[in-house]
Amino acid sequence: MPSGKTSRPHITDNKDGTITIKYQPTERGLHEMDIKYDGNHIPGQLSVLYDGSPLQFFVDAVNSGVVTAYGPGLSYGMVNRAATFTVVTKNAGEGGLSLAVEGPSKAEITCKDNKDGTCTVSYLPTAPGDYNIIVKFDNKHIPGSPFTAKITGDDTITRTSQLNVGTAADVSLKIAETDLSSLTASIRAPSGNEEPCLLKRLPNRHLGISFTPKEVGEHEVSVRKNGMHVANSPFKIMVGQSEIGEASRVKAFGKGLVEAHTFEMAEFFVDTRNAGYGGLALSIEGPSKVDINCEDVEDGTCRVTYCPTEPGSYIVNIKFAEKHIPGSPFTVKVTGEGRIKESITRKRQASSIASVGSTCGLNLKIPGDGSQAMTAQVTSPSGKTVDADIVDGGSSTYSVRFIPQEIGPHTVNVKYRGQHVPGSPFQFTVGPMGEGGAHKVRAGGPGLERGVAGAPSEFSIWTREAGAGGLSIAVEGPSKAEISFEDRKDGSCGVSYVVKEPGDYEVSIKFNNEHIPDSPFIVPIATLSDEARRLTVTSLQEKDLKVNQEASFMVQRNGARGAVDAKVHTPSGSSEECYVSDLDGDKSAIRFIPRENGVHSIDVKFNGCHIPGSPFNVRVGDPGLIADPGMVTAHGAGLLGGTTGVPSEFVVNTCNAGSGALSVNIDGPSKVKMDCRECPEGYRITYTPMAPGNYLITIKYGGPQHIVGSPFKAKITGARLSGGHSLHETSSVLVETVTKTSKVGGAYSSSSSATSAKLTCDASKVVCRGAGLSKALVGQKNNFTVDCSKAGTNMLMVGVHGPLAPCEEVYVKHMGNKLYNVTYTVKDKGSYTVIVKWGDDNVPGSPYKVTVP
Repeated sequence: MPSGKTSRPHITDNKDGTITIKYQPTERGLHEMDIKYDGNHIPGQLSVLYDGSPLQFFVDAVNSGVVTAYGPGLSYGMVNRAATFTVVTKNAGEGGLSLAVEGPSKAEITCKDNKDGTCTVSYLPTAPGDYNIIVKFDNKHIPGSPFTAKITGDDTITRTSQLNVGTAADVSLKIAETDLSSLTASIRAPSGNEEPCLLKRLPNRHLGISFTPKEVGEHEVSVRKNGMHVANSPFKIMVGQSEIGEASRVKAFGKGLVEAHTFEMAEFFVDTRNAGYGGLALSIEGPSKVDINCEDVEDGTCRVTYCPTEPGSYIVNIKFAEKHIPGSPFTVKVTGEGRIKESITRKRQASSIASVGSTCGLNLKIPGDGSQAMTAQVTSPSGKTVDADIVDGGSSTYSVRFIPQEIGPHTVNVKYRGQHVPGSPFQFTVGPMGEGGAHKVRAGGPGLERGVAGAPSEFSIWTREAGAGGLSIAVEGPSKAEISFEDRKDGSCGVSYVVKEPGDYEVSIKFNNEHIPDSPFIVPIATLSDEARRLTVTSLQEKDLKVNQEASFMVQRNGARGAVDAKVHTPSGSSEECYVSDLDGDKSAIRFIPRENGVHSIDVKFNGCHIPGSPFNVRVGDPGLIADPGMVTAHGAGLLGGTTGVPSEFVVNTCNAGSGALSVNIDGPSKVKMDCRECPEGYRITYTPMAPGNYLITIKYGGPQHIVGSPFKAKITGARLSGGHSLHETSSVLVETVTKTSKVGGAYSSSSSATSAKLTCDASKVVCRGAGLSKALVGQKNNFTVDCSKAGTNMLMVGVHGPLAPCEEVYVKHMGNKLYNVTYTVKDKGSYTVIVKWGDDNVPGSPYKVTVP
């Protein structure tokens, strides 16, 4: 399998000189099947597109003379794309070969004789559905005929929904304080790893904490008020082995794990009562995105509900304490009617060429309180940055204007209240345009993020850099959409749509029949119930929140009766439930602990409906340290092209862009081997493609926003190599970056400030703690912490060397205040050396000797 796992298929002897091999894949990607006959290998490969779809093919016994067939076209395909398979007639004797394809549409069949006893057959389906492929020789079905192939729509995309639910232990503490808002708490595990935790009022009205134990032994809880320990702090908590989460003891059951119907709530139950304490992670993959809800029921189990909106095969993943529970992943068959789709198509003309010295403009439509809250800057190809003018055109429309002094692509950063507006940073080419295409189109606006039923949802599309072509917009969901289109005659256009029913809608934007970046967009459309309209939010801090420090705000019910729930969506794309506690005075407190820098989105619902203003955006981190995609650039030959089998590379420059998650995705005809290494100006990415063709390189920083120029199109030439094939594959790397600052003269430092490292650092004051400094286990995540808060400013370097070679995976994450968490994984037993340096100097205790039994 692509993950490296091995499974054994089911083999049946057909008693006619052939055998049937049946295999139930659970992963997408290239699957290699190792087949032996009489001790000799018969190599074969299967390309799996859909999780859980059973595939079968037939292996001909040596010189049996029986006609057989194999190939992907016998099992799956896409509409308007040729599906192919091969028929082997070698040594079959005299007889005629007949072929037929029966299904929802007529499918034109072509057959090519390969002159080696085989022929290649292709057919072109034009409608989705199940097709029967009939292959006869001498008027008799060959083994396996008729074959059944599942043909899907040309834009079928697997969509993943996920939810993390904390299954934590509640521990009562003897705390005399009554005001929760003035207290903070943290817990230190026996290994020395310390992290913040939430204080809460328990059902017995005492104060306590919720935490998920991961280690056996004595834990220490510190509760502070204004930085000082409260009475009796620190508290001691003993954790036994039975309290550590064990996925194998979790049970899941219910109809929703087997079958479901579109637009009807499906449910299943998860029983973790005998499994200790551990985080429960739920994800559902399938043709539609679903909203996953989890609630405790009276018998101590969890009730999970979801509502699919498209028929097809769904995969339900259930993990407990970061491991799959028995039976996971589950395959669910969803039946019923799909959603309603409405679309429009418009032609786009090539924009006029901008010239040096002339006024250039970029038009935007941004709902808000005026241009005073907006800023705009333009960076030229040589790196010069100047302010741009913002002209208010009325009705929430604005024009960003500047006069370029250079030829080439310029970067236009437009911010509203300190945050990039949707679509920013923009690319604006002065002079001759480069190669256009769908990957050069941008789209953004509130109508691609959220909306309200019955009210217009608006967004903008910028096609200037893409050239001429056909632009199509489709809205698909529970009800029909009324779509209107405005051509602004400057390479941009405005789109507005109105739907009548709430639910998740899919907005697809295509240019020349290809999806633009990030399309399709999943847009939650809410209906504000009379009760939900009454709720208001108070004391919400919208910016400058701190990583690993509790954040909270209040919801005033104003007499409405019902349940308040909240979820926080992080910049990296994960979702977690917030802790909601009901207070006296018709109020609810919502609390969470942010773990990342960047903009977080918080859904606040009342009886399942969004309250006014939801989702709310809050910014975590110091303004100067938050990841800014507008300050990131990429350069290198690997962004333009390369050769199969030869490493291509490029550099992502993150200097002065703050710290955040750097995401690099490479989509193309083959998987690519990717490597990411830190360099003085940022991160150097190396990838090796195995098949020729066009590869799209998507680079995002600090969340969902592309850096300027992303995605880049790289044209790969050369021969198709082993492991390369013609299917669409995605390779990814995600890096939690450190803050980098550049200095005059081209010198670079990687540090928490721009001051000189040599003058202010002291490695002797670095403190390392954790079990990973003395003992490690094979195949598990081993960790330790490094506290550099009193050691001045410098770069932290960690290396792990094994008996034969360096460790393949070492992950360093900054937790805030110069506290780092280090995780590494080893594959072999033996003696390892862990080196920790602060700048050029070893920290106390380094190098550490680690034993792997």
